[in-house]
Amino acid sequence: MRLYPGKISPIAGDMVQQLVANGDIEVLPDMVSEVVLDIESVLREYIRADREITDRARDVISKDGLEFNQVNKIKTKLAEERGFGIGDRAVEYLTRQIIEALFHSRNVDEVFAEDHTLRKSLRDVLNRHLNVDDDLDQEVRKRIKNLQEGTSTWEVEYHKVMSDLKRLKGLDA
Repeated sequence: MRLYPGKISPIAGDMVQQLVANGDIEVLPDMVSEVVLDIESVLREYIRADREITDRARDVISKDGLEFNQVNKIKTKLAEERGFGIGDRAVEYLTRQIIEALFHSRNVDEVFAEDHTLRKSLRDVLNRHLNVDDDLDQEVRKRIKNLQEGTSTWEVEYHKVMSDLKRLKGLDA
């Protein structure tokens, strides 16, 4: 799972819309945009922290002279130390953070649903938006299958092809 900056606003908007429509939360009509901003801030913080962990993993690799293909292993270890969810744990981590934000937001009048109900609604929205990214990832990997994953050449080409595909499909940030 990868969260792109260009997807933050649509995801946050859909989350608030679904939670209000389901009666899970109560928000005054003129405060809906503020609740969307609250959720956007959680999603933006996730992206920032993910980048920070990735950068730290790359620093460890260069400092210790390790192989670049170990970046994901080191990133996973660093994320676990911080209690940060990546990969399969990202959606669960994000839903916990968003629920916490909803309970502490001055813009939400009332939260009616229990945590598990909120989690399911939020997870559904995230999965709906993030499956598009998984499909993109698979398409990029097919196009660069001749390169060895984990090498700097693979990374550069992956980002180039991903950028081209997102631009073609109108998903760029």
